[in-house]
Parts: sequence; structure tokens; C-alpha cells
Amino acid sequence: LTAYALIVQSDLSVITNGTQSAPWAFPSSPQLSVMKGELGEAERVLHQALRLSHQSDNRKAIIYTYSMVGDDNAILEMSLKLASIYAAQKQHKLALAGYEFCILTLEEKIAKQKDLPEDVLSAEEKANTRLLLGMSLDSYARYLLGINQLPVAEKMYEKALQISNDVQGETHPQTVVLMNDLATVLDAQGRYDEAYSYVKRAAELAKETQHPEEHMVLNNLAAILMHKEDFLQAKQVYKEALKQAREKGDVASVQHIQEELAELAKRRKGSK
Repeated sequence: LTAYALIVQSDLSVITNGTQSAPWAFPSSPQLSVMKGELGEAERVLHQALRLSHQSDNRKAIIYTYSMVGDDNAILEMSLKLASIYAAQKQHKLALAGYEFCILTLEEKIAKQKDLPEDVLSAEEKANTRLLLGMSLDSYARYLLGINQLPVAEKMYEKALQISNDVQGETHPQTVVLMNDLATVLDAQGRYDEAYSYVKRAAELAKETQHPEEHMVLNNLAAILMHKEDFLQAKQVYKEALKQAREKGDVASVQHIQEELAELAKRRKGSK
């Protein structure tokens, strides 16, 4: 064991149990592996530490384990990847701790970097850190949407959209996607007019920039129009979305849009 690992082992046993009777052994530290350029090893070590933290069912231990990694962008991106994996596996404590760690650490890092001159830290490096924060917010928002934490998901999407718009511009493909996603979470809360405002702009930009996922944006626009009970317009937009999905060979979207058209037909019939 490295000296660092022995310290971590000792600290984690105290956090978990209040004693040092059940120490955890770590073959190396994530920070040390990153310094050596061994990101794969760093990810393995962090994953092992987090798994052991989770087994202890102790939130403090999980948060402490994430805090070991420092604020290097490469390892923060690795931490984000692990949080996303835990979210997909429904390991909620690990996912939540990971997302919160990445976001808070990046926000603090950006605040510290804000006034640094160009000869100390380039504008590109500052922008990359902001974009990593945007990526973290986006991933966290999708996770929150999946577990129906809609108001918090909305806030995360708003922040992610603002970053993408500021750094990459309104016409960037990611900005369009985030605009569409924000519309989705507003729609899920029954705030159809606000959702329509965002998705309408996203559809305009998708068409203008020939966005590869324009058919998905149009599908969302049609769904929101349906929820607003503008059935005629919704049908027209669904048909255009279906046409584009077929042209792009997106089988899953074709099936989904056809199901949505069937739902639209039911709603139109029920409203008469």
C-alpha cells in the first residue's frame, strides 16, 4: 500500500464505523494514478472505493471517497462517467453523491479561475471547465427526470442550457438538444405554454442548422402541441417528424411517433 492509501484506509474506517476496527485496503490512490497518466487505473481504484463505501451504507463515506479525486478535469470527467453508470444501475446513493460532487467541485473551480489572467490560464481552458460543468448538469438533469424529480431537473437543465448558450452559442447542436430537454421537463410538469416556447425555438434552430436529431425535436413539439390540445397542428408536425425519421432510418423513432399518432387520434376523438 502507498502511504496515501494507508491514510485513506484509516480515514474511511473512522468515517464508516467511528473506529479503526475494520480498515479498507486500497492498492493505490486515484490522484496518484492520474498524476502518472493512468486514467484507467484511477477509474478502477475509485470504483472499488465507491463500491466499498456503498457496502457500508454510509453517505459520509461515499462523499469522502469522491472527494479524494481532487479537481483535475480529467478525473472529474471520470467521476461523472461513474456517476452516470451508477444512475443507470439505480445505485442512487452513489449516483447522487457523484453528481453533486462533480457539480459543486466544478462550480468552485470556475469561481477561482474567473479572474485569472490569460497568461496564467487560457480562455480555452476556462471554457472547457465550464463545458464540463454543463455536461455534469445535463447528465444529472436526465437522471433526475428519470426518477421524477422534476423541479430540480428543471433547474439543472436551465443552468446547462445557459452554459452551452454562453460558451458554444444558440445554434450549437448541444444547445438545441438542451432547449428541447428543458421543454420536456416543463411539459412533464403541465407547464405547456412555457414548454412550447422552448421547443418551438429548438425546432426552428434544428431546421436552420440541419440538426441530426431534428425529427426528435419535432416529435417533442408535436407532443406538446397535443397536450395543449392543438390537435390539427400536432398531427402536421408528427407527420413531418415521421417522414424525417423514416428518411434517417431511425426505426425506434418511427415506432414511437406512430404510437403517438395513435394517441393523438384517441384524444381528438375523445374531445368531440
